[in-house]
Amino acid sequence: MPLQSLIKETIPLQGFKVVSVERMSFCIHVLIKPDRRYLPCCGRCANPGKFRDHRSKRQFQHMPVWGIAVYLSYTPRRVTCKHCQGVYVERMPWAAGKRRFTIAMACYLASWAKLLPWIEVARLFQCSWATVASSVAHVVEYGLANRDLTGITHIGIDEIARRKGHRYLTTVYDLRTRKLIWAGEGRSEQTLKKFFEFLGSERTRQLKGVCCDMWMPYINVISSEVPNAVMVFDKFHIVRHLMQAVDQVRRNEIKEKGDSHKQVLKHTRYIWLKNPWNLSSKQKQRLGALEKLNLKINRAYLLKECFRSFWSYKYKACAEKYLNKWFWWATHSRLKPLRNFAWMLRRHQTNILSYFQLPITNGSVEGLNNKAKVISRRAYGFRSISGHINNLYHCMADLPWPYQLHSFP
Repeated sequence: MPLQSLIKETIPLQGFKVVSVERMSFCIHVLIKPDRRYLPCCGRCANPGKFRDHRSKRQFQHMPVWGIAVYLSYTPRRVTCKHCQGVYVERMPWAAGKRRFTIAMACYLASWAKLLPWIEVARLFQCSWATVASSVAHVVEYGLANRDLTGITHIGIDEIARRKGHRYLTTVYDLRTRKLIWAGEGRSEQTLKKFFEFLGSERTRQLKGVCCDMWMPYINVISSEVPNAVMVFDKFHIVRHLMQAVDQVRRNEIKEKGDSHKQVLKHTRYIWLKNPWNLSSKQKQRLGALEKLNLKINRAYLLKECFRSFWSYKYKACAEKYLNKWFWWATHSRLKPLRNFAWMLRRHQTNILSYFQLPITNGSVEGLNNKAKVISRRAYGFRSISGHINNLYHCMADLPWPYQLHSFP
């Protein structure tokens, strides 16, 4: 197949024609000119317009052929558009906006950017890092404008650390499809309000359940924006707070009783925090010996195992009755960390018990947040917040891609 035919197979050229294909020292140069049988179209509304004048010649980087760079050269025209009532640069179907690469090239770079760090993609295809970032931005911009957000009924809200210094991103996921819906900088009330503004009042009214942690800015916004939805506090965050309380009991006991007691509890942290069925045979023997001693951490461990039964109830009334009983045990255990945890449960008891009305969790959200952290580590961090958010959308939102005349594997 001649190279000229190959170019025609990979980019849309209606209204244009390939005049020549030349091999230069470092690239393949393709000269494109307008087809006089067609009127130029407005770059803003895509309606035919009247030719006015030419702009300076522009070059667009296209897909490489056997490792040889390909550049398309074209002199854009300006048209007078009656619909837009102004003068605009004509629409060029192989390019988007002022970007100096073709849509096919953008999609190809963006597909590799899902697998590799952006700097490695730039080195592989002999372009700049900014070209890769712009390609991802183009694909994400198209995907966000054309994705379908209907049918979202249950969402999970969480935050991830973007960098050191308490820099966070708020992420919102669809719990049914496990896709990223929205990401924004910060974890304040203003940040979450931006999400509901983006979602719109109609789609917000369709929400049936919202799962989040016990972060007060999130609670305040959810209560005001979606009062009819069931707000459920995430089971995994509650268990994490319990684990922290149990470990704090162990730390406090070591501090109270000194170095001699430190040797008894040395290397026992995960014995108290693990599930009993996950303990190794050696850990089980160590736990059996420690349970014979009158230790505070053993009381905390028993309370932790008793709390496990709370999640096994099917009916809300039975779960509430058991939670009240466990609250009495914890507040009378003379263990300050467990007592504080129990009072935290009492303050948020209504939304904790909502789990038995609508059993949703952020378990999938935690897994997706780990994926988001891997994406950030793979890039060795993002300096700009826009690049970070674009990459999250690109890898985790399952966005639709721009139409391509030819799909590149």
